[in-house]
Amino acid sequence: MDLPLGLELIAPNAPIETCVFPECGFVSVATGHGQQHVEIGLVGREGLVGAAPVLLADAVTPQSHMVQMAGSGFAIAAQALAAAAAERASLRATLLAYVHTQVLQLGETVYAHAALNLESRLARWLLMCLDRIEGDELALTHEFLSMMLGVQRAGVTLALQSLEGSGLIRNRRKRVLIRDRRGLEALTHGSYGAPEAAYARLIAQPLTPRPAASR
Repeated sequence: MDLPLGLELIAPNAPIETCVFPECGFVSVATGHGQQHVEIGLVGREGLVGAAPVLLADAVTPQSHMVQMAGSGFAIAAQALAAAAAERASLRATLLAYVHTQVLQLGETVYAHAALNLESRLARWLLMCLDRIEGDELALTHEFLSMMLGVQRAGVTLALQSLEGSGLIRNRRKRVLIRDRRGLEALTHGSYGAPEAAYARLIAQPLTPRPAASR
């Protein structure tokens, strides 16, 4: 299926009918109330949208799952996936291992929001997005970045300017070019890397980030 920008794959508190394996692009997992929402996770080519509630036999989730970078993927009926996981222990174990990495990602997100400054949080999210695409350029709007970080757009602009001034990125209109991946990793103060390492250890298909060339 095509995954156009802005498509809501799972709406909050609505019955989950379909799970999606993205092949390219990525999906934002967000939570909130009223007009206030903040992103708490990302799902890309490494994962499955709707994994946790379906495997844990919950028909709904309070979280929204929306395409934030357009792409494509494969869809499967939630009931069919649950049935397959029930019949095949190896499939269920692999999917639960992925859910575990998502829990670790959520934990690091909570830590980042509580303990890190805006530039460090932005560096972490840029790295996570970069892991899920080909190349070193991200198509990201300021609206998306402000939701990811839970701040106003003005704060996003200042954070991007700070990273660009340090030579870590190049900020273009609706696009961010990563120039120094290792520099961004250092700026995260350890909040990036643990879920990615767990994914590589448990699922044996690690994300394969490529160092960004300076431009």
